Amino acid sequence: MSYFRELPNLDYQSPLSDRNSSEQYVRVKNLFRRVKLRDDLKNSITFLQNYYIKDGFRPDQVASALYGSPIYDWVVIHSAGIVNIRDEWPLSSKELYDYSLNKYGNDLNNIRYYVTTEVKDSSGKIYLPKGKVVDSDFTIPDPTSSTATLNPVGGVTNYEREVDINESKRNLTLLRPSYLQLFLTDMRRIMTYSRSSQYVNNKVVRTENTRNTDPN
Repeated sequence: MSYFRELPNLDYQSPLSDRNSSEQYVRVKNLFRRVKLRDDLKNSITFLQNYYIKDGFRPDQVASALYGSPIYDWVVIHSAGIVNIRDEWPLSSKELYDYSLNKYGNDLNNIRYYVTTEVKDSSGKIYLPKGKVVDSDFTIPDPTSSTATLNPVGGVTNYEREVDINESKRNLTLLRPSYLQLFLTDMRRIMTYSRSSQYVNNKVVRTENTRNTDPN
């Protein structure tokens, strides 16, 4: 992920036991420097588009398809608002089945809860929408009969529930390709240091050396 190459650096006092002096530093990436999608971009549909993640697609594959290069996988992740890629990115069909089997074992195909099925009246108008969680014995009057009742209920298994959850992760809102350079320019400005007492250059700051300020 090229995102880490974009991060500025910190010169941090060396914790190594074989350091040569108290003035020795190690250079590390400043992981505290975070980038986010600008509010004016995030809150405008002009800059964003809906994108459906195909089965088994990784962020780098989406970046290749949308932005022309896999190195922008981090743009996909950031613009989608994903914090924990492991939990928030959709699994492939095989990964999902293996995960579900490991989670539920022999209970994989047990009914977890019940939902309504769609019911229409005699004119074809929806009388009861599908997907409402109900009890297994839920009933309604038959809209096509004055005396009959219906039990428009179907069971959802543990595995089907995991499929539904995983499917909901496939629809992402991502930055439009035409605004990629604007985002990169803005991000690189954020990643540049301003002059301060810690300033080395616009990509490096040096933390306080406590061995000099506090010899003990």
